[in-house]
Amino acid sequence: MTDSDDSSHAGRPAPRSLTELFVTFTLLALQGFGGVLAVAHRSLVEQKRWLTREEFVELLSLSQLLPGANIVNMSLIVGDRSFGWRGALAALSGMMLVPLVVMLSLVAVYNHFSDHSAVAGALRGMAAVAAGLTLGMGLKLAASLRGNPLGWVLAAALGVATFVLIAVVRAPLMWVVPGLGLIGWALARWRLARREGA
Repeated sequence: MTDSDDSSHAGRPAPRSLTELFVTFTLLALQGFGGVLAVAHRSLVEQKRWLTREEFVELLSLSQLLPGANIVNMSLIVGDRSFGWRGALAALSGMMLVPLVVMLSLVAVYNHFSDHSAVAGALRGMAAVAAGLTLGMGLKLAASLRGNPLGWVLAAALGVATFVLIAVVRAPLMWVVPGLGLIGWALARWRLARREGA
């Protein structure tokens, strides 16, 4: 892979090469047991500082609306921002290549030992950790809503409505995300128009 000095965000840390992009997303994916988003936030926002917390939330929202896995969509966007299609390909390869080999190996092992009680117990324990990681990341990202044009009351109301529709009502995700997303977009636009007109 070749290096590039292209940086779309002057003054802010950015990937220095396609190799760094590939390695970063490979390591990120390999740490993502039970979900990669919490690890992605720590790596891209807190360690690498390629994204601010607000940018991470914006890209996550956009990635959630696009077809496919949200973290895969995010890797494409982050890679594209620094190196165009080559960056998108490097980040995507990092997300998929090595983890795919590891995953296929683990599936083969799991098929052989899935009847063992120790294996089943370990998977139940990992599920609890995954739920904790997701909850922790949600609380971290909630702080970025402080400057949101919706205000914390409306933002919290939309968050609660999403949780109720998904977890309680069990409404299909493909309707909830664009539906509430459209309502959030309309409310934010209305709030911004009011602020500019004041």
